Amino acid sequence: MSENSNQFLDALKQMQGVEVGDIVDVEVLDVEDGQIDVGVENAGVEGVVPRREFTSDRNLDLREAVKPGDKFKALVLRKAGGDKENGEFFFSVTRLKEREAYDELQKDFEEGKTIEGTVTSSVRGGLLVDVGTRGFLPASLISNRYVSDLKPYIGKTMKLKITEIDPSKNRLILSHKDLIEEEREEAFDKVASQLVVGDVVEGKVSRLTNFGAFVDVGGVDGLVHISEISYKHVDKPSDALKVGQDVKVKVIGIDDDRHRISLSIKQTEPSPFEQATAELNEGDIFEGEVKSLTNFGAFVEVADGIQGLVHVSEISFKHVDKPSDVLEVGQKVKVKVLNIDPSERRISLSMKAADSKGSENSEESHSHSSYNKNAVNKKYMSNDDSGFALGDIIGDQLKDRR
Repeated sequence: MSENSNQFLDALKQMQGVEVGDIVDVEVLDVEDGQIDVGVENAGVEGVVPRREFTSDRNLDLREAVKPGDKFKALVLRKAGGDKENGEFFFSVTRLKEREAYDELQKDFEEGKTIEGTVTSSVRGGLLVDVGTRGFLPASLISNRYVSDLKPYIGKTMKLKITEIDPSKNRLILSHKDLIEEEREEAFDKVASQLVVGDVVEGKVSRLTNFGAFVDVGGVDGLVHISEISYKHVDKPSDALKVGQDVKVKVIGIDDDRHRISLSIKQTEPSPFEQATAELNEGDIFEGEVKSLTNFGAFVEVADGIQGLVHVSEISFKHVDKPSDVLEVGQKVKVKVLNIDPSERRISLSMKAADSKGSENSEESHSHSSYNKNAVNKKYMSNDDSGFALGDIIGDQLKDRR
């Protein structure tokens, strides 16, 4: 056999068959406007790579991107029609990259790794993201807050988690929200471990809602409910606060299970009660106005908006059945401060203790009706707004009549 024949046989042995789905090495034969003509190395097979199967960049000039003689790997897509010798195939570079990307992404998904991707465009319901292949980021998974405008995200590189992957269906669902939640939990654990209910710390208003303000305290947002913004009535948080404003807040609750921190702005300031009674002391005698009458006593204004109770037993040295028998709303009376309870925001007053003449002229009555200011405060003041246990009061009135 001649030397040429041996070389031909060797070449035939090296020839490889080409099947749909194979990954092959191709060499550029020619470049046209909409495709690249290629030949498969060691196969004697030619075919084309359509523009859309080479790049997704519509502005790319194929003649500048590749030149005859260039070599690269491609995926065999399908056979082309026609009777051309040795057949003709369509090849794809983009789908090969997608397949390779899916292999890597599958590993990342199984290992729970964080990946990065660039947002290429917005579509109905979410964003398209390039992560080596095209993935979909639903609007509901962009953030842990509602996102209405998707355009600002286009062109941005984002850290993402894979929530669903199916190469056979070319399905890749991504989430940025999951990553935010993970980071938030880690940050919460760190911050919460350094806080104790009752702590007063510095924070910055990060977001305002109709129901309150979120304040950043060391990288974690805590909620100041609208009722905890001020002692004064607040219609809307935006009426009292601005995003970015520095505020002092008190920690009033830490919920480890729900990863929530409850804060208060108003509790870092003196309450109206504390402000009004700052210069008021037990034993002080002053003149006040009767604001309302009940069966168990009279409420007398001690400061603007602040009232104290003169229990029925403290109105006079003489027996009083009903406060309305001896007092009327609007009447000016002299009272003595028996007790101030800042925690309950209550003040106990006495008219008879302020009446020195009545004390001198009614020693027997005074002896019989002497008061214990702590006992009166504890016995007749409860935690509700009325501040009194009616059963106890009625019982005491019955005792007085015996």
